[in-house]
Amino acid sequence: MNNPFNHDSPPADAPLLNVQVDGVWMKFPRGLNAVEAARRAQKFVPHYCYHPKLSISGNCRMCLIELGMPKLDAERKPLLAADGKPEINWMPRPQIGCATLVAEGMGIRTESPMVDECRKGVMEFLLINHPLDCPICDQAGECKLQEYSVQYGNEGSRFTDDKVKKPKRVDIGERIVLDDERCIMCSRCIRFSKEMVDDDVLGFIDRGSHTTLAVHPGKRLDNNYSLNTVDICPVGALTSKDFRFQMRVWFLKETKSICTGCATGCNTLVGSRENLVYRQTPRENEAVNSQWMCDQGRLGFHYIHLPDRLTEPVAKVGHGKLPTPWGEIIPRLAAQLRQLQPKQIAIIASGRLTNEEAFLLSQVRQALGGNAVLTDIVPRTGEADGILRSADLNPNTNGLELFGLSNQGRTLGQIRQGIDTGRIEALIVLHENLLADAGWPLSTVQNVKLLVVQSILPCPTSELADFVLPGASFAEKRGSMINGAGRLQRLNKAIALPGQAMDDWQILLQLKAALGGGNGLHTIEEVFKAMAEATPALSGLTLSRIGDLGIDLKLEPALATK
Repeated sequence: MNNPFNHDSPPADAPLLNVQVDGVWMKFPRGLNAVEAARRAQKFVPHYCYHPKLSISGNCRMCLIELGMPKLDAERKPLLAADGKPEINWMPRPQIGCATLVAEGMGIRTESPMVDECRKGVMEFLLINHPLDCPICDQAGECKLQEYSVQYGNEGSRFTDDKVKKPKRVDIGERIVLDDERCIMCSRCIRFSKEMVDDDVLGFIDRGSHTTLAVHPGKRLDNNYSLNTVDICPVGALTSKDFRFQMRVWFLKETKSICTGCATGCNTLVGSRENLVYRQTPRENEAVNSQWMCDQGRLGFHYIHLPDRLTEPVAKVGHGKLPTPWGEIIPRLAAQLRQLQPKQIAIIASGRLTNEEAFLLSQVRQALGGNAVLTDIVPRTGEADGILRSADLNPNTNGLELFGLSNQGRTLGQIRQGIDTGRIEALIVLHENLLADAGWPLSTVQNVKLLVVQSILPCPTSELADFVLPGASFAEKRGSMINGAGRLQRLNKAIALPGQAMDDWQILLQLKAALGGGNGLHTIEEVFKAMAEATPALSGLTLSRIGDLGIDLKLEPALATK
């Protein structure tokens, strides 16, 4: 995402300027503001309204600093001190750091008696009408007002009058609740909606202490990126209906992962506790999603905890189905598959498989007869929004292409025809519902003599299956995917699998071994290593080397399409 208001990234060829920060001279590129210059100097300037991805509003005044410029002689040249550096002429009043760009010879003080006094005054002003909601506020634990009041505020309050009462629990959108009493008028949400998603829906009304945040008449905050305003709200004014009152944030374990809602692969933090996922939030990655993600992907995790989740392997016995231990069901399945010719078997994979699972599935295919076994995926397409949402709703189409398991759905008709004519007798389906996802008629699925379904939720296809193998969701697995732009990224395991469900790569590894393919792999890291050795595009990589931000692969143009 290109953002003209990204003050954190001046042009690469910007000239360097000499700037003094708290007595130390350093070089910074032209175009950097004082807040970011201080950050690069490992000095922190507190702020509320400033955000590196949004335009400057300068209305919170929390980032006040002491500023100075070189003293000039009669010829308008800088006077030099004994160390050869310019002498600084300090201004008698503070300046806001967010709107102050660095200049040659500038001096910045992030800590001084004047700065401390200014911060205390700003904090006292912001807290005058703020409600004592901390014990029930969702932002507690992540609240900048809480943190700064302790670090920079006064120990007590001089305010004795009644606080101004403002609207509470205001429904301003499908996914957002507003508590106006908590709002400190930083305007981050207003600027985000207008600048990042072109939805000018929020604004301030009234004046002075009675200023409130509101939606424009006839509008609601319902765009597909609305929950990003909750992320960037420095206080608890904007809260997510989905996460509201669900869990205290300090109880959550945050796991770095990626969104599997589409081919963009937004970087995320999965917040979980006691094997339950409570929320997903965006994680910064300038090469993929900047600091944002869409609401659709963010909220796309609730299916993991549905009560009808598949938790034990099941095999058809006679006219019924019985739970069957893994040690029995895999050998039975392999024995039945070995009785068939390769042309009698087909595999419908999924664009939601990881690279490791796709690699092992390709080896299972080789054990069953190689290219004679027809294979494809079910394409999922939507409408790209020009921001982050991709038209490809499969998160790992490139990975399935890389391992020869995808023909973009072009082989599905051939597989269906083979089943209808009786030529294909066995069908292995991974994480797909053929009736709903592929649009197949019930008669075709019923015509399969040996139907194997590996999935996490029951569906009409699994109801007809001879073998049902419960797999893992994205939050329960570790592995890698290749997004639509050809970037290799990593999933990390956030929660444990329920019941007897097994990681998909382990199911495929056991099936490969039962088919006579051997089994010298025991961990997902070993699977990735074997995959990298067999795949030129991944040569020299390991799962840990992918890192938190991923690696750009030099894929063929046909693979790296979005």
